[in-house]
Amino acid sequence: MSAPRSNERASASRSNERASASRSNERARARRLAGLVPVVRMRGRDVDERGRVSSPLELLFDLTFVAAVSAAVGPFAHAIEVDHVAEGIAPLLMVFFAIWWAWLNFTWFASAYDTDDVPYRLLTMVQMGGVLVLAAGVQQAFEVGDFTLPTIGYAIMRFAMVAQWLRVAASDPESRATALRYAIGISIVQVLWIVRLFVTQGFPGWLLVVVFVLLALCEMAVPLVAERPRLTQWHPHHIAERYGLFVIILLGESVLASTVAVQQIVNAGAATGLFVLLAASALALLFGLWWIYFLEPAHEGLERRRSLSFWWGYGHYGIFVALTAAGAGLEAAVVSMEGHEGVDPTVVGYGVAAPVAVFLVLMWGLYRPLTGPTVIPPAVSLGAAAVVLLLPLAAHSVGIAVTILLIALTVAAVVATTIVYRRFRPPVSVD
Repeated sequence: MSAPRSNERASASRSNERASASRSNERARARRLAGLVPVVRMRGRDVDERGRVSSPLELLFDLTFVAAVSAAVGPFAHAIEVDHVAEGIAPLLMVFFAIWWAWLNFTWFASAYDTDDVPYRLLTMVQMGGVLVLAAGVQQAFEVGDFTLPTIGYAIMRFAMVAQWLRVAASDPESRATALRYAIGISIVQVLWIVRLFVTQGFPGWLLVVVFVLLALCEMAVPLVAERPRLTQWHPHHIAERYGLFVIILLGESVLASTVAVQQIVNAGAATGLFVLLAASALALLFGLWWIYFLEPAHEGLERRRSLSFWWGYGHYGIFVALTAAGAGLEAAVVSMEGHEGVDPTVVGYGVAAPVAVFLVLMWGLYRPLTGPTVIPPAVSLGAAAVVLLLPLAAHSVGIAVTILLIALTVAAVVATTIVYRRFRPPVSVD
């Protein structure tokens, strides 16, 4: 009986040796492949990873959106100047949706699956190229309603994201169902966007907007459906930082647009004391908006209430587009100082006031469910929004420069009141 057992042990030993040799050969092949094209299996990153910050690649990716946002700000500023806001608001909202949605999807995906290997970097580069193509078509979208180039650029970005999700499906069995739902859902909607270019020719403007809204809702439904079997492992501190950086990009674009307008006025020799007041007020306003945004602890709310991530993440469309529109309004305000005939100071004033009011209201509406009691008292933020909306009514009497000054002072009052309120308010714990 001992001989058969000995043979069995010898056979098992040889089998283990062959399996070990096979695994060694596989690892050796993987190392040789990695030496040529470094590839990392896409697994969800640790949601509690310490020191998680934006990567250099993410920062480079964001730079391409500067061009896209700039392309949207200029035409909308012109629409405000010539009192064609109604004609300009729809292209702005549609173009900015493409910008925002592509950025949002990349940001949340990177928070969960940033492997930073060669395929990941190359696919990110493709998405950056799509952003630039989209930006190149923004002017046509505003002027003649031609969304061909923006749609092509958007499709490039989204199909690159499909490739990323297919990598996840191949690499991470636990997230395969989620990844495949993303890949299939995104692909279907992108085909619909492309088909829209051909079947909606000749449609009236209102119907084009309806079709756009329906497809946008389909886009926003994809993550809701895809994440039902398993939520992706995004990092709350990383997401909060990424959103904050995008806010800074939007505010920076406002600074750039205003600076270009200032240069034009200075070169034309039209600078006056009121012009200096306007420039200083615009800077103070942007600084106040920045201060207000970063008063609320987004990372803490996202960490405690991950289930509200869709509410908070989707709702930022309103905050982002409001900041973009405010930048366009400031550019129009600066240009109006050149004394062009036909520029209505009330319209220009509302070009700044309305976005600022929307921003203040949304800062309360988005953070109240997420963090509980907001850092900024609701009576302060909502009251300031109401005051801001009344100020442009005096633009004909006091002028656009003083109107922007009063808006900036109102925003500054929100910041100052909040600081005093926090100084004397007892700390509130968030469950």
